[in-house]
Parts: sequence; C-alpha cells; structure tokens
Amino acid sequence: MLPADTIAQIAAELAEADRSHSVIPRITARYPDATVEDSYAIQGVWRDSQIAAGRRLVGRKIGLTSKAMQQATGITEPDYGVMFDDTVYESGAEIPVDHFSNVRIEVELAFVLTHPLEGPDCTLDDALEAIDYAVPALEVLNSHIELEGRTIVDTISDNAAYGAMVLGTVHKRPDEIDLRWVPGVLSRNGEIEETGVAAGVLGHPATGVAWLANKFHQHGARLEAGEIILAGSFTRPMWVSRGDEVLCDYGPMGTIACRFI
Repeated sequence: MLPADTIAQIAAELAEADRSHSVIPRITARYPDATVEDSYAIQGVWRDSQIAAGRRLVGRKIGLTSKAMQQATGITEPDYGVMFDDTVYESGAEIPVDHFSNVRIEVELAFVLTHPLEGPDCTLDDALEAIDYAVPALEVLNSHIELEGRTIVDTISDNAAYGAMVLGTVHKRPDEIDLRWVPGVLSRNGEIEETGVAAGVLGHPATGVAWLANKFHQHGARLEAGEIILAGSFTRPMWVSRGDEVLCDYGPMGTIACRFI
C-alpha cells in the first residue's frame, strides 16, 4: 500500500479540490502502483476529515453496478462512497453548477433502512426485509480528479465520483411494487436522453444493499438504521450544464425535476 503520509496528502488535496470546486492530477499518473485498497484508504481519510469538520453522514452510494460499467473499468464488483447531509436535494430544487467541478446525472433508486444490516452472509431477502422504503433518486456525479485516463483507483479515491443526489417524493415499500421493473426516462430540456429499468442494477436494485452490508462486514462495520443507500444507476451518465432543466419519469414512482443554475 501507499505510505500513510502519501494517503493523507492525497486526501487533503481532494478536500481542497472539493472546497474550491477544482480538479487535481490523476492519482494513478503520479502513483501508478496505487491499488484499490489504497483508494479506499484515501477515501476513508477524506471522509473522516469531513466528519471532523462538522459534516453529517446520511448514507452510502454504490456505483459500477452494471456489467457494462464493470467491464469498461476492468473490475468485477461495485464500488462505494459516502453521502453527507449537505449534498441532498429535493425534487424541484435549483442546483448551483458552481458547487461542482463537472456535472453528470444518473438515474437510480435509493433505499432507506428501517433497521441495521450486517454481513457476512446478507442476502437480497435480508436487504429487502431491512428496507423501510424505496424512493426515486438522481445522482449528480462530480469528479475532483482529471477525467482523461482516470481509473477505478482514481474514482474510488474521489468518493466514487459522488457529488449530490436529488430525491423524489413517492415512497414504496419493497412489498408494494416489483422494484426490478421501475422505469427511468431521463430528459434534458424536454428531450429524452436516456432510458432504462431498475433490473439493470445487478438484476435487482436492492442486491447492491446486500453486497455493501457484506463488504462492510469485512471491515467490522455495518449499515445503520435510517441510512440512505443509493443503489446504482440503470442509465448511462448524462452531462448537464448551467441552465439545463432535468426531468426523470419513474412511472408508478413519480417524477423528479431539477434545474441547474
């Protein structure tokens, strides 16, 4: 692994890039031997510094949950990051573009846990039992690392490219709807850009919640009651710019709208 002082230095660079809405040179260009374990160590130091500064952790994001994205990045499992309370928006929000270095949108479902979820043998059924409700969500992707040539190590280090999320208003318990077939029709300025269904996320969008609980168990941790778990995208990322109006139709789970200012 990278030396502890190098990990701390990179985490500090990322914190400053977050504060200044800028990007830093690729970690893998400077440290070509950096591993996935290094990247989670960097993310962890950055996370702890944010909590120490007063930010409140409200949940976790899961990324790279589709086979296509895993093949594109050369990995065999999803990745994850953290979400803080000041990154959560409601449908209808006006979102300042200047809060980000770059902005892309993905279509997802989020889950709110009603009780803790712990591995090592957590199953999809266990995850569904632990979920209070599902809610539509748009993830705002943001990178603090230069995009060209970026690898999975860079992405994980950068909190799995999480920027913010926009939550819908329709809540459904897992027994009220077949979550696999929740649709997403994503439009920008009135034109449909991306479509998909939630089954594209590991066959069932809650599968990632079980995966994350098992992953956390390896580090002596668990998912806690009340946490929001952003489950992964079932569309490709869509770039947005200042002035763009975004609308996503989730069929029986309503719509999400937001505008970038």
